[in-house]
Amino acid sequence: MIDPKLLRNDPQGVAESLSRRGMQIDWQALRDCEARRKAIQQRTETLQAERNAAAKRVGQAKARGEDVAPLLAGQERFAQDLALAQADLGAVLREWQALTEVLPNLPAEDVPDGRSEDDNVEIRRVGVIAEKGFAVRDHVDLGEKLGMDFAVAAKIAGARFVVLNGALARLHRALIQFMLDLHTREHGYTEVYVPYMVNRESLYGTGQLPKFAGDLFHVADTGFALIPTAEVPVTNIVRDALIPAGELPIRYVAHTPCFRSEAGAAGRDTRGMIRQHQFEKVELVQIVAPDQSVRAHEELTHHAEEVLKRLELPYRVVALCTGDLGFSARKTYDLEVWLPGSGRYREISSCSNFGDFQARRLNARARAGNGKPETVHTLNGSGLAVGRTLVAVLENYQEADGRVRIPEALIPYMGGTAWLNP
Repeated sequence: MIDPKLLRNDPQGVAESLSRRGMQIDWQALRDCEARRKAIQQRTETLQAERNAAAKRVGQAKARGEDVAPLLAGQERFAQDLALAQADLGAVLREWQALTEVLPNLPAEDVPDGRSEDDNVEIRRVGVIAEKGFAVRDHVDLGEKLGMDFAVAAKIAGARFVVLNGALARLHRALIQFMLDLHTREHGYTEVYVPYMVNRESLYGTGQLPKFAGDLFHVADTGFALIPTAEVPVTNIVRDALIPAGELPIRYVAHTPCFRSEAGAAGRDTRGMIRQHQFEKVELVQIVAPDQSVRAHEELTHHAEEVLKRLELPYRVVALCTGDLGFSARKTYDLEVWLPGSGRYREISSCSNFGDFQARRLNARARAGNGKPETVHTLNGSGLAVGRTLVAVLENYQEADGRVRIPEALIPYMGGTAWLNP
């Protein structure tokens, strides 16, 4: 959530910042709510002081052996008035929460302005797009002869699922292990295994609730939802935590399945593995001190890029504009891999700096060098989305005869196998 002090002291400034994201908010409603909160808070504190003073007078009168009945009657009145004031305070705090919990993060100053993904800004391109010399096929046409079965998946579950068989399933698993090894052995991440179902508090903490409830798969009558990304359970490791001084930064990596209803993507990418209800990711999460988050964002992005470099896949890095930022993000770089089958770059990782936005919802803090608690900053990015990496390997390493060459970095994970053969 946005810093409450900033919201209370400068609601108009917050409104102007959010207008860069194309969002118009009623800053006067925030100001009016805050004014009422202050007045009720002051009345509540005054009544508490009066109640305490009355209790003290009762004690003193009892000590002197005096009749305390009149004093007790007055004390009862204070208690009733205080209960009413506390109820009013609770109501105005709930109103404040309803107004503020749906507000997205404020964009960083260097985020480019724009309305949609068309206004995102390319930062760099890496790798060479190979000229194949033959008519390239997309991963669906290639995969059908290599063990990719959408028909069986549809029979088992429905649309937007896939079954992988044989060497193709092994390649999928090899990609996961390769990514985990790279991030743990060379990039300093600690691997964690986390639940695939989470509670409402966890989803609220990372910003999925309340706004994006429709994008989740909810488990009926349990209060749980299937995770849309490992970001949710991994970041929630530090919820309600006070991290000891000197333990930052914390770097976690986790491999999990992800489950998304794709409620807002009806009709988009219905062919193949690009947008599915169930897919796998290797996720990177960092918890850092506030003065380190800008540097950590660049570092995390380079860690995700390194997977693409080792696999020798052409890609580009794009800075998302204000109109394309995710709800909780302060700044985001997308990594987009080249897919010859569609002749375009497609997102394979989003690397985001959330500043203190998630940490405030999570109540995640660390002791600073002076010993005082301070809200941490959180970051995350896919390192990488496994299914889309599989798609990129198939399409970029295809041969005219339908075979697919295994990238050099993956051959040890494939038991020495260098080719996928139809």
